[in-house]
Amino acid sequence: CDLAAIAPQSHEALLQSDRAKALRALAQTLTAIEVGHWDLEAMQALRGIAAAKAVSTPVLGITGTGGAGKSSLTDELVRRFRLDQDDQLRIAVLSVDPTRRKSGGALLGDRIRMQEHSADSEVFIRSIGTRGGQGGLSRSTQESAMLLDAAGYDLVILETAGVGQTELGILEVAHSILVVLVPESGDDIQMMKAGILEIADLLVVNKCDRQGSDHVVKELQVMLEIAGAAQGWKIPVLKTVAERNEGVNEVYLALGKHLDFLKKSGRIGDKRAHFAKTAMLHIVR
Repeated sequence: CDLAAIAPQSHEALLQSDRAKALRALAQTLTAIEVGHWDLEAMQALRGIAAAKAVSTPVLGITGTGGAGKSSLTDELVRRFRLDQDDQLRIAVLSVDPTRRKSGGALLGDRIRMQEHSADSEVFIRSIGTRGGQGGLSRSTQESAMLLDAAGYDLVILETAGVGQTELGILEVAHSILVVLVPESGDDIQMMKAGILEIADLLVVNKCDRQGSDHVVKELQVMLEIAGAAQGWKIPVLKTVAERNEGVNEVYLALGKHLDFLKKSGRIGDKRAHFAKTAMLHIVR
């Protein structure tokens, strides 16, 4: 298809009441962004859609080392958000996967765990390849999150590929950052302390049915006590076994408290201004 023509046409379709056409248009526009066919006309249309929204959509970043169970935790969090009877949110999930060498697309392996949500019309799931992006993100992640915001989703969940201690790209995109570790991370915590752990708003030790989980939790708590609270927010350390849905409700409640903290403290506005600045610099580069 003519990818250069997708974005403007898709943005017009996003305003239609026909849900199937709007979802197809959303997917096509995300493709146009990912492959680099993102022109001024499309950006103006996106701005017009976004201007109609009173509040920007919060972005939850879920990051951590490879094999920590990020996909399983994301799956359970989506289920918990959708089960909330008081406020059933429309959720978009952007899952960044390693890139296929030949096609440049995402490997898609982790999406197997989210098949249950594929039948839910209020959950949109998209896998994107890193395509040389740093920090466990794709080069198109920020623009894709902006589009999902404009498309009317109430929450965007961004799951990164496995990252290391210096890859902190999630800071430029997410309002709340959840760092997932496993009991086997204990020996690496001191190395990671100056890197990825400092970006966390919440720390989750997953797979806590394994030996050594209590030791890792205590080590993290001691480290956070020494560092002190970051600008009024005390980072919680939570234990989960995501595959059995254990401890996920506590993570869900903690995420809600952090978003409330951002709104009441005014920091959410500062983050949005920072995101806008980094997005502009990204486009210029």
